[in-house]
Amino acid sequence: MSRTYDYMLGGAHNFAADRAVGERIEAAMPGLRAAARVNRAFLARAVRHLVDRGVRQFLDVGSGIPTVGNVHEVAQAQVPGCRVLYVDRDPVAVAHSELLLRDNDRAAVLRADMRDPESVLTSPEAARLLDLDEPVGLLMLLVLHWVPDEDDPRGLVARYRDALAPGSWFAMTHVTADHQGEGLTEATGAIERSRSPDRVTARSRAGIAELFSGFDLVEPGLVGCAAWRPGGPGDIADETGMNALVYGGVGRKAHDADCRAAFRR
Repeated sequence: MSRTYDYMLGGAHNFAADRAVGERIEAAMPGLRAAARVNRAFLARAVRHLVDRGVRQFLDVGSGIPTVGNVHEVAQAQVPGCRVLYVDRDPVAVAHSELLLRDNDRAAVLRADMRDPESVLTSPEAARLLDLDEPVGLLMLLVLHWVPDEDDPRGLVARYRDALAPGSWFAMTHVTADHQGEGLTEATGAIERSRSPDRVTARSRAGIAELFSGFDLVEPGLVGCAAWRPGGPGDIADETGMNALVYGGVGRKAHDADCRAAFRR
């Protein structure tokens, strides 16, 4: 779905089939492009927040295509030395990413499944760009709702968390069904009819909050991502419902975890 998301953002790295899926989804849930824009605006605010607090390395899991306004552009605009590792399993998204990042020696993309954090964190790309003894900004934006409950998303996040140094950060956005009703059901049905292997699990606010276990949420906590420290009208959608389609939050890891040694072997 990364190329469909690129289309919803107005990007050019997508195919006719991706655009067709995007149009069907938006027909089922008008205003969805605004929700995509609101999520992208949250990304920028979250990354700037982390850079302001001294983070100089980022791991963007389920990154899609790093086009305009993505992590490396936002972070390196503030501090050119920031390093970014993108991770995605879509070979087309990875190929586009490699082209976009070919002249940036402080950013790279790794083709990997996010469900295997050990292979991500021990990869040559991670060894080059990330120092796991220093705080990392872990980003999972619009990706964990693709992980069904049977794949234990809370445990998955914990495996990444336990590998990171104290003082690391976690920024996440996640689709919710709390305020949406039939529109979201129709939109997710359109995804299923597209023959995509991906399925949306739209969790409640309480269910999403559990994914922040081990991280201390900063103010204003877990909110509709448009309400997370907005800086102006461009951070908020005119379509009121689209401001609450996705929850967003940022948390800080305060304590070490027992499992970090496993990633040093």
